[in-house]
Amino acid sequence: MSDLPYRPNVGAVLFNPRGLVFVARRADLPNAEGAPGGWQLPQGGIDEGEDVHAAVLRELAEEIGTARAEIIGEHPHWLTYDLPPELVGVALGGRYRGQRQRWFALRFLGEDADIRLDLDPHPEFDAWRWAELAELPALAVAFKRPIYQVLAQSFAALAGQLAAASR
Repeated sequence: MSDLPYRPNVGAVLFNPRGLVFVARRADLPNAEGAPGGWQLPQGGIDEGEDVHAAVLRELAEEIGTARAEIIGEHPHWLTYDLPPELVGVALGGRYRGQRQRWFALRFLGEDADIRLDLDPHPEFDAWRWAELAELPALAVAFKRPIYQVLAQSFAALAGQLAAASR
């Protein structure tokens, strides 16, 4: 497993005006409504030569049907996760051991109706909702929880500022 590279990736922590975060349920996981583990943040690969800022907005458009957002923060370090052994050679086209991710905080500039999971012929997600930032680790699959814990801490002040401004 260690001889496989990490896939370069970006991720979006998309905040609404009340400081809540967009989470979506993966369409390919057989979790019941509300069950832990099937929810995640938008993320995706970086194309060869692509700027990470452009990549995160492109990924939003591809995965949730809108790029009506602006970048308001960035986690200062690349974060990595390894796939569990049973997914190595299967997930991510079988070519990677996991992902090396650059995470951004974004402010959503649209309305809920702008979020369209059905625009892609093979949607990655089948449901979405707004959640508290602190909920992220409990919603994630086990191998992504450490990254979601880092993000919940890293962007906590931003979430608080947005929530306070909406009152």
